[in-house]
Amino acid sequence: MKTHLTQTSVTALKPKDKPYWVTDGDCKNLRLYIGVSGKVWYVAYQDERGKYQSHKIGPADSLAVAQAREMARDFISRLRKGENPQKKKRPAKLSLGAFLTNDYERWALTERKSGEQTLYLLRLAFKPFLNKPIRDLNIRTMEKWRQDKMSSGTKAATCNRRLTALKAALNWGVKRDLIESNPLIKLDKLKELDSDAKVRYLADDERKRLYAALDSREKRMRGGRMSHNEWSLERGYKLMPALGGGYADHLKPMVLISLNTGMRQGNLFALKWGDIDFESRTIILRAAASKAGKTSHIPMNSVTQGALVSWRDQSGDAGKDALVFPSPRTGGMLNNVKKAWAGVLKEAGIENFRWHDMRHDFASQLVMKGVDLNRVRELMGHSDL
Repeated sequence: MKTHLTQTSVTALKPKDKPYWVTDGDCKNLRLYIGVSGKVWYVAYQDERGKYQSHKIGPADSLAVAQAREMARDFISRLRKGENPQKKKRPAKLSLGAFLTNDYERWALTERKSGEQTLYLLRLAFKPFLNKPIRDLNIRTMEKWRQDKMSSGTKAATCNRRLTALKAALNWGVKRDLIESNPLIKLDKLKELDSDAKVRYLADDERKRLYAALDSREKRMRGGRMSHNEWSLERGYKLMPALGGGYADHLKPMVLISLNTGMRQGNLFALKWGDIDFESRTIILRAAASKAGKTSHIPMNSVTQGALVSWRDQSGDAGKDALVFPSPRTGGMLNNVKKAWAGVLKEAGIENFRWHDMRHDFASQLVMKGVDLNRVRELMGHSDL
């Protein structure tokens, strides 16, 4: 789409289900990208081989139209003089952390709907390597990393996903002349034999034991907090907030929502208060956070709505951009709840039941109640039956 861009028209442009571009009518090399993560200015040009390329200028919320035009024209002028304003000199020892922060992050957040989550997982999974030069990474080092992960219980499929994301980031750097070569290009994937698992859902007795274990955990947490505060009071120490009404922490409401909506754990971690419409009793899964890449709507039953209302009432920040279940440690997005979840399952005497199996359980409950399979597909967010 090509149009004369003004500050008013740029502000009026809204994200759609899929990202799109608008070309400025006054400067044909200036293009505006509109995606769910924001609006970004780019300059489009042909390189010395005649291939079309694009160079990021900056976000539209900090660069006015006139500034973007000036920067685009300056870029093209320098190209015509034989310069390459986009080409960067490779640092002698570019570290993985510096590469992710200074180069890959801006592109990933702009061009990939799952960019934020990918960056988070890369930094978490490969934390020991962030300060190491990329050229020092090698297949032997990553094979050891993989072995250590699997010996601690990580699945082969998870290791493969993490390494695929890392290799993709490094390939991106090679294409842009930021990295000389990808040292992991020949690293083969693991066979995912440990990922073959039987579809699992809860029996009626297991469901009762699960709820009882969640209630028992809540009671213990409240009692523990009370005992701690009594001990602190005697010694004049600062008291921790009392765990009165509502929930003791995030685990129980998350389980209730998962069992009653079939939401993926990643969607639950990324859920924001602005995604919940209490009046229409609907949860909106944004395309940017959806595995299918499409916006979908999940109806809330009374259990889900009650859990969210209670949790909202006790949450300190319930603004539309605030996470519904932020990490109690960092305030950012949760990474996992494995330890707490494993404890509840152990107390309930439930074996071989993963968090993702609550999604299977939700689907099985719908089918057993006679819900049409196409409706089940819609509620599960699947693209086909």
